[in-house]
Amino acid sequence: MFSDWKRKRATRKVTAGDGHELKRYRWWQPFSRALFHLRLVEGDGVQHLWSVDVKLWGDSDGEVVAGLYRDGRHVAQSKLPALFQAPGGTIEVVTSGYGLKRCHFVSAEGREQQLVPDPGSAEGRRARLHWDRPGLSRFIGIAAVSILVVALVLGLPQIAEQLTSIPPIADRFGTFSSPIHLPSWLNISLVVASLVASTERALRLRYNWVLDGGLFDGDD
Repeated sequence: MFSDWKRKRATRKVTAGDGHELKRYRWWQPFSRALFHLRLVEGDGVQHLWSVDVKLWGDSDGEVVAGLYRDGRHVAQSKLPALFQAPGGTIEVVTSGYGLKRCHFVSAEGREQQLVPDPGSAEGRRARLHWDRPGLSRFIGIAAVSILVVALVLGLPQIAEQLTSIPPIADRFGTFSSPIHLPSWLNISLVVASLVASTERALRLRYNWVLDGGLFDGDD
């Protein structure tokens, strides 16, 4: 996930924590906060709880930040994408335009394990739906992918036509005439449906650089 250059850059962004206590997840925070946990056995043979708390709306500077906690105490913080050192490996945290696309522990041997979402979080509620109603969960997942594929197929030709109508682009590459022309209300509906579908996928940490907007994502 992290190239050597990105790994060094992410490591430099980590700062020491101040020891404050992890706040309990509140019901009104589903779209502003993500909280994940992982239990790791450390060198003393005792299992400790490591938590990653992400403020999705960003700090006072508009930067999305993640805090790392050990047994409920703040030990480190970083702007995203983040790479935290943990016993036996690292914790990688990466965001997309719709939420998180990665919150994984990667062992020194390269084994990956996704952290477990807090039960009270939006991600935790989506995970509970998957376990309680697997059939419904799969249907929702398939529907989300289908919506994004349809939006991509119908939307890209129209976007290409608009882009190639810009004089500098038209002079250099020529113009493109889209075979698809949808009414405004349908295009708006596709945009809204795509936002909902990508948000649903982000709740499961599912991400595809084409379907979920990675074509326009600077990190990709």
